[in-house]
Amino acid sequence: MTRNPADLLLNEHLDYLKLTCVKENCQPLAVESAANHWSHLDYLGRLLQGEVAARQQRTIARRIKAARFPVIKTLEGFRWDWPKKINRLQIQDLFRLSFIEEKANVIFLGLVGLGKTHLATALGYAACQRGYSVLFANAIDVINTLSAAQTKGALKSELKRYLSPALLLLD
Repeated sequence: MTRNPADLLLNEHLDYLKLTCVKENCQPLAVESAANHWSHLDYLGRLLQGEVAARQQRTIARRIKAARFPVIKTLEGFRWDWPKKINRLQIQDLFRLSFIEEKANVIFLGLVGLGKTHLATALGYAACQRGYSVLFANAIDVINTLSAAQTKGALKSELKRYLSPALLLLD
């Protein structure tokens, strides 16, 4: 932005309101708006659309970080050629995430190396993308943490950590 008083005041207001995307894009978008003869409302709508998209991305990034995935996996990255007997349609149906709203459980059973962790992580990642809170944890670590908390008399507060996410993934 240029250094005239009106621009400085606008910058202060945008900083105060924490509209970082609007601040970064208002001048370039104003130039584009003038060149394309957009109405004031079209300009404002596109500016706010960018701010909303940036905030949604930051929210998703925070959810993914809070989930504590060991690595990020997606359903697209899953190898469907191994194991041979996996029910692909059933797995894909899980990614509708209706089981979360129904407060139902999903259990992946199988031998080591068949993709249970991959699918669980991908399911959690998809849930983060769709606005759900997620926590990925190792079952042994959870048991040890809860046992230690019970000994210290802090079981209730520690349990809350595992009960508060919409989706708890235990590996």
